[in-house]
This record gives sequence, structure tokens and C-alpha cells, in this order.
Amino acid sequence: MSQSPGGSGRSPGATTAAAPAPAQIAVWLVLLAAAGTFALTMGTRQTMGLFLSPLNSATGLGLGSISLAFAFGQLWWGLTQPFAGAIADRIGAGRVLLAGVMLVALGTALTPFMTTTSGLVLAIGVLAAGGAGMAGPAVLMAATMRLLPQRMRGMATGIVNAGGSFGQFAMAPIAGALMVGYGWSIAMQVLGAIVLLALPAAFLLRGNGQAAQPASAPPAGPATPAAAVAPRPAGARAALAEAARDPSYRMLAAGFFVCGFHVAFLATHLPGVIATCGLPVQFGAWSLAMLGLFNIVGSVAMGWAVGRWRMKSLLSLVYATRALAVLAFLLAPKTGFTVLAFSAVMGLTFLSTVPPTAGLVAKLFGTTNMAMLFGVVMLSHQIGGFLGAWLGGRMFEATGSYDWVWYIDIMLAVGAALIHLPIREARIARPSAA
Repeated sequence: MSQSPGGSGRSPGATTAAAPAPAQIAVWLVLLAAAGTFALTMGTRQTMGLFLSPLNSATGLGLGSISLAFAFGQLWWGLTQPFAGAIADRIGAGRVLLAGVMLVALGTALTPFMTTTSGLVLAIGVLAAGGAGMAGPAVLMAATMRLLPQRMRGMATGIVNAGGSFGQFAMAPIAGALMVGYGWSIAMQVLGAIVLLALPAAFLLRGNGQAAQPASAPPAGPATPAAAVAPRPAGARAALAEAARDPSYRMLAAGFFVCGFHVAFLATHLPGVIATCGLPVQFGAWSLAMLGLFNIVGSVAMGWAVGRWRMKSLLSLVYATRALAVLAFLLAPKTGFTVLAFSAVMGLTFLSTVPPTAGLVAKLFGTTNMAMLFGVVMLSHQIGGFLGAWLGGRMFEATGSYDWVWYIDIMLAVGAALIHLPIREARIARPSAA
């Protein structure tokens, strides 16, 4: 960046032209590492709904008991994220990601050998889900935001989030093909091995919240924006206490609870919902793939939108869209086109809540304790996920239908659309002529 006043006119220009190339490569390496890790861990977790029926047939435990193991996995995935985030903020994301990926692979590979509810809870709910939480969005989003300039953070969170969606889109058909060709047990063990491809990302994403962040620091001098993030408490406990007193943070966590209910219910029970419609089993895998495919579009579009509209308004729009989509699905005839179209619409909103939610946490409290604070919000998400996964199985056992879960889903979506509106967020500053 330094230019000698006495130098030739060409030398500074050559320096300026050559500088962006390595920086651009570094940016894409960071995005590839974070998005690829999320693709492999999220893709594996989101295909587990395909194994619900085979597990039930192999163990004879009943849909309710197996749903409990899946539901505990949703809860444990959320419980691990605040702690994983706090550890990553202190010792670095690389070590946390390394341990997380190894646990996902181990838990997934051990699941076919479990024949009791407690064994399934251990493999699916503790090992695989806990590892996915350690290598989940709280650590990945925070690591990405620390390594990239502030102007790129919105789109970066959308790209990382889309990685999880691509993983679901790619892994669901792979899992379905492996189940048909080799059986469900071998399919799970192969998925566990595939997750290990994420191990190199742990090296690329190393670093912690206390490290210097020159790329994201605002420029010095009179051009510094007035809206730059104010310094926040460095200690995790002080930062969490401050966030807990903020009504906007509490409302954000309440809305994310609803998102968790929606996502877990769909990921765990959508293949079962489609089976009750009398459609072929392939539609279960295709529907999960459609969720992942269209969530790529929704996540990237949301990453683009968070820099142009207020994030709380975007979140309200997403939840209102979910409520209308579920209502339309309940009223429509259950054909193959209907379930795939419904999966596509829900895919657009599936995880597109993550970029604006993570963005609001960073906007309100800065990035120093970002992993821990977003991890707490993710815990709220996964408490909702526990209820969505568990209640789906219990309701079906009790009534022989998923209708009442859909009714609850609609009411929660409407409530989430409304609760985001009072969140304290300044209007987006439009670029001035200067």
C-alpha cells in the first residue's frame, strides 16, 4: 500500500494491480473451506431422515423411540455450539473443527450397530450431532467473518450457508443410491467416511477471536463510517450478560427457535409425510434433495439481500412465506409435483434465516465473541429442533397423521414473522455521492 513519492509512475500501478490476486485467492479458499465443511457435516445430518424407517425395521424400537434419538441430536447439536464457539474464540477454530469432523464420522459409522434407544442416542444424538455442532455454523460463520473484510461478510455468510444446502442436495441422492445398492448399514458407514474430506479445512480456518483483524478494520481518518461497531466486552461472560439484557437479542433467539422447529420436522419427517401420501419412496430422497438445491438459491440470495435491506424485515418475510407455503400444501392435492414444488418453496426459506440472524448478532455485538453469541442463538434454534423432530413422531403415533404438527408449524411461523419486527436495527445506509 505504501507508495514512494519519488518513485516512477509505473511502480505503484504495478503494485496495485498485482496485490488483489493473492487476496482474492485467499478469500475463495476461506469460503471453500467453510462452505465445504458445512456441506459435508450438514449434508450427512440432513439425510438421516431417510434412515428412520430402516432403523425402525431393524431395531423394532418404534417410531417414537427412534424419533427421540433424532430429536436429542437436534438438541445436542445446539447445546454444543455455544461451548464450541467459546472454545474456538479462545484457542482457535481449527482444533474445534478437527474434533468435530472426527466425531461426525465416528457417530455416523457406529449407528448401524446400535440396537437400543440409548445406543442410538449415543451414536446419532451425542457423537454425530455433537461433532456437527462443533463443526457447525457458529464456529464456521465466526471464523469466516474474522478472516474476510467487513464489506464481504453478508455474501460470505450466504455462501457458507449455501454450502450446507449443497451438501444436502448432493448427499441425499448419494445416500438413497447407496441404500438401494448396498443396504442402509453400508450407506451410513460410507457417509461417515465421506465426512472426513472436511479435515483439511481445519488448517485453513484456524485462528481465534482475539487475533488481529486488519482486513475487517475500518479505514483510518475522516472516511471512517460513523456506524462502525463499538468495542464490546472481551470476556465471554460479560458479552453474554450484555446480550441477554438486550430485547433484540432475545427476540432474535425466539424467532430462531421457530426456525429450528420447521427445519428439524422437515429433515426428519418429510420422507414419512410423503410416504403417507401414497407416493413412491424415491420422492422422499428427491424432496430432501429439492430442499437442499433451492436452499442454495435462497441462501445466496439472502447473503446478497442483507446488505441492501434490514435483516429483521427479511426474517419476517421468510417466516411469513413458510406459513403460506405450509397452508397451501395442506390444501393442495398430494401429487408428486405438489410435494416437489412444496419442497422447493420450503428450500428457498430452509436455512436462509442463518445469514440475517448471524449478521444481526455481528451487527449488534461485533465479532470478538461472535461464535459464542451466535452459538447461544443456535441453541434456541435446536431446542425448537428437538420439539420438531420428537413431536412429529409422537403426533403420528397418536393420531396416524402429521396434520396437527403442520397446524402448529403455521402458528409458529406467523408468530416468528411478527416478533422480528420490533428488533432494534438501523436502516441500511445508502451510498452517498461523496
